[in-house]
Amino acid sequence: MANVVIVGGGPAGLMAAEVLATAGHRITVYDGLPSLARKLLLAGKSGLNLTHAEPYERFVTRYRPASPALTAALDAFRPDALIAWANGLGAETFVGSSGRVFPKAMKASPLLRAWLKRLGELGVTVQMRHRWTGFSETGLTFETPDGAVEVTADAALFALGGASWPRLGSDAAWVAPLRAIGVDIADLKPANAGFDVDWDAPFIERFAGTPVKSVTATSDAGTLPGEFVISGHGIEGSLVYAHSAALRDRLERTGKADLVIDLAPGRSAERLAHDLAKQGAKASFSNRLRKGAGLDGVKATLVRLFSSEEERRDPARLAARLKALPIPLRRIRPIEEAISSAGGVRFTALDEHFMLTARPGVFVAGEMLDWEAPTGGYLLTGCFATGRAAARGLMDWLKER
Repeated sequence: MANVVIVGGGPAGLMAAEVLATAGHRITVYDGLPSLARKLLLAGKSGLNLTHAEPYERFVTRYRPASPALTAALDAFRPDALIAWANGLGAETFVGSSGRVFPKAMKASPLLRAWLKRLGELGVTVQMRHRWTGFSETGLTFETPDGAVEVTADAALFALGGASWPRLGSDAAWVAPLRAIGVDIADLKPANAGFDVDWDAPFIERFAGTPVKSVTATSDAGTLPGEFVISGHGIEGSLVYAHSAALRDRLERTGKADLVIDLAPGRSAERLAHDLAKQGAKASFSNRLRKGAGLDGVKATLVRLFSSEEERRDPARLAARLKALPIPLRRIRPIEEAISSAGGVRFTALDEHFMLTARPGVFVAGEMLDWEAPTGGYLLTGCFATGRAAARGLMDWLKER
C-alpha cells in the first residue's frame, strides 16, 4: 500500500483517486479552493453533458491532433463505460436528441455528492485550501491559510486543469513550477470560445443575445449545422465553439479569419436566385429577402452588413452570398471566458503512462495535458479517461519499483 498525493480535485483528480483508493492505496487529494470540483458544478448548471453517444470510431476523432496520444486512455474508458459508472453512482443518464448524454437530474450536484461519499468510504482524505507552489528536495510544497507546508509521498498525480474559468481554480499557476524543472509545456490558449466582431452600436442594441438558428457554418474545421448567438462583443454559442480551434489557429497564422454562414441551408443557390428574381423591382430589400428567401430579423441584418450594394441588386450574386456569408472575426475571446483551454504539458514530456520524464513518480492528467476537444461531452470524457489512465500508470510504476 502506497501513500499517494493527488493535486487537484476536479473530475480527472477525483477519478484518479477512485482508481487508486479502490486498489488499496492511501490517497490524499489537495485542492486550493474551499470545495471540490467547482468547474464541474458550473458545467452542471447547463445540464452536465457527461459524454456523447455517437459511434466510438467517430468519437475518438474529436480529439485530433492529440487523438493518438489519448487513444489508449479513451479505449479503456469509453463513453458506455462512463455511462455505466455514472449509473452506478445513482446518476441515471439519458441520451438527448443531439446525441449528448446527461444525468436525468440535469445537474452535477447529485452525482458529485454520491461520488464524494464513495471516495470517503474508500478512505480518501481531502485537504482544502492547499495551493501547490512547487517541488522541494523531498516532496511538494503548498501554501495554506496557516502558512507553507511540505508534503512527502510515494508518488503524486497532478490534475490542476487548464486556464479557463480561473476563479473556479484552473488558473494555470502550475505552469511556472513545471517549466522550472524542465517540463515542456505548450502555451495555453482559449478553446471553445467566442470571437470579437466589429458590430456597430445600433446592431448590438437591437440584436445582442439573439440566436441565429437553422444555419450551417464553414471554416477549416469543415461544414457543420447548428446555431449561434449574437453577443455584445461578437459571436458565441455551440456552433461557434465547434469551429473555434480552426478559427483561432487561422487568426494566429494569417491575422484574418471568417466564419462563413449558409443562412438558408435547405435551399440551393439556384432556387434562391429564382425566388429572389421573382420579387418586384420596386420592393424594398427587406421585402425581397423576406418573400424571396424567407429571411428577416437578425439574418436579414447580417446580409446587409456583410454584402455589397452590387450583390444586393443582383439575384444570383445575392443568392450566392446568402449561401456563403462571411462574418469577419477580429480575435478570439480571452482564455478566462473560454469553456476550456488548449495547450499544456506536451505528450513528449511524458512516458506512455502519463509520468513526467523530468520527475519520475509524478503523473499528469486532465486539462493540464496538451489536448483539446469540442463541447458535446468530449471534454469531460477526456478528463475522466486520462485521470483513470494516469492512475493506472502510477500503479504500474509503483509495482516496478
